[in-house]
Amino acid sequence: MVSYSPAANRAIAPEPPRLVWWQRSIALILGFGAITLLVVASQLTPSSSGFGTHRQLGLAECTMVQLAGIRCPACGMTTSWAYATRGNLVAAARTNSGGLTLALAAMIGGPWFAVSGLIGRWWLVKFRDGPAVAVCVFVVVITLIDWGVRLSMAS
Repeated sequence: MVSYSPAANRAIAPEPPRLVWWQRSIALILGFGAITLLVVASQLTPSSSGFGTHRQLGLAECTMVQLAGIRCPACGMTTSWAYATRGNLVAAARTNSGGLTLALAAMIGGPWFAVSGLIGRWWLVKFRDGPAVAVCVFVVVITLIDWGVRLSMAS
């Protein structure tokens, strides 16, 4: 006599496709790159002026500030990251909203890319071009709006 087992007839979910070597390499570079930047930012003391924290890394003053006397769209990003890594999101947003947005993307994307690269498949969710482009555009738009607001307040 043949017995019927519903479990035996159940379809087994296919394993997610493995990442090829170049996808794993890019995921690892993006993941550990973002994590490294976050670790470095966490070791910096945020500048009380709202920008210039990058000088602690031995980098030069912003060229736009030197030549034109105005802050560039990226001014304050390092300071914003330093605040964000300390959990002070309000100070990070006041310093440079684009920097805060980028830091949050690094906090989420860095570990996700790193784990995905290490295990050789997309972890939790599959990478999709559309959302990745949307995040990039969102960061640029927020950065430019923030810059416009800062410029209008300075005049």
